[in-house]
Amino acid sequence: MKINLHLIAAALLSAAYSCSQAPSAEQLLKNLKADVSYLAADELQGRAIGTSGEEAAAQYLAERFEKIGIQPKGTEGYFQEFTVSKPTNPHEEAVIGTDGEGVTGRNVVGFIDNQSANTIVIGAHFDHLGMGGSGSLHRGDSAIHNGADDNASGTAALVALADILKSEEHTSNFLFIAFSGEENGLWGSNYFVKNPTIDLSSVNYMINMDMVGRLNEEKTLAVNGVGTSPNFVSALEMANTDSLKLVTSESGVGPSDHTSFYLQDLPVLHFFTGQHEDYHKPTDDFEKINYEGLLAVVGIIDRLIDQLDSEPKLAFTKTKDSNGDSPRFTVSLGVVPDYLFDGKGMRIDGVSEDKPAQAAGLEKGDIVIQLGDSTIHDMMSYMRALSAFEKGDETTVTVDRGGQKIEAPIKF
Repeated sequence: MKINLHLIAAALLSAAYSCSQAPSAEQLLKNLKADVSYLAADELQGRAIGTSGEEAAAQYLAERFEKIGIQPKGTEGYFQEFTVSKPTNPHEEAVIGTDGEGVTGRNVVGFIDNQSANTIVIGAHFDHLGMGGSGSLHRGDSAIHNGADDNASGTAALVALADILKSEEHTSNFLFIAFSGEENGLWGSNYFVKNPTIDLSSVNYMINMDMVGRLNEEKTLAVNGVGTSPNFVSALEMANTDSLKLVTSESGVGPSDHTSFYLQDLPVLHFFTGQHEDYHKPTDDFEKINYEGLLAVVGIIDRLIDQLDSEPKLAFTKTKDSNGDSPRFTVSLGVVPDYLFDGKGMRIDGVSEDKPAQAAGLEKGDIVIQLGDSTIHDMMSYMRALSAFEKGDETTVTVDRGGQKIEAPIKF
């Protein structure tokens, strides 16, 4: 998507706000559109870590932070650079640090100092897949993966919250972090928690926004990590004045940057508007973002922060982590699950080409209620059922399609 990046940057960076004047909803909406448009433009080539596109995105975010008036809190101004050395042995982990050869990325870190003993961390990753690579679900030639929802949306929301919170009075400090290297394995957040630019013991809780740009017609918002502090559920209910449909999960572990903070025994929340057929494909573009919905996500987080601001430092609770309990499986049905579905079964949000589900005639919107001998109640029971099969196995799948039960053969 061809966009005049210079015009977008000039328009945004020329508009400074007084710390006593809150941005209007109209201005926030305009800025959200401009930020996503900039970050998801073809010229940034998908913002893969270690590329000129990622570096340009980081520079843009630093300039946005500076104009809003939040302090730099990286190791070099707003930037916290790190280098990742990838091992030749696939069974070894990548080494994340500052020494040696490898790919270099940068977190972008800003701070609002309200002279408090407690700090709230608000984060979002700004990197994406570049031209695709191993993480892509695209079938075909190499192409730019602009990542408008994943995660220009969360990054734009991060900037909007910095803008809002700079204009409000709060008792807590705020640390804003745009992470790089998330797509490769939470590299940026992993590096930050092991090399923090503030005292981690001062952190009250961490809010992560990853893929928050596709709020659906039912206004369904997933909030993960509500079990990591006993204060979260009631505070979310109080903050939900827009009557969003909140689908919550307790676990503090998931495939995004909040996990790095949870593993440091910090309460975390991850906001997510759901997966979709454009996930990790070149079609995840800026015109598909629900900007009014994105503003609604920003709004509930702002109200949540306000709700928790009057309470003492939150207690941390360990959760039954979903990743540790998840079964391992070697086959795939070839569908995109609807993670926002809270009914009985596993609803399909997309069907991949040339996979078992497509061969069986399954469609988006079908609800898987039986796989082989297993009844499917939810996502976890679906994964347990799937783990029982190996490549070459044959079974049957039963789906609910508009109230009608349909059975089809499946070959993995």
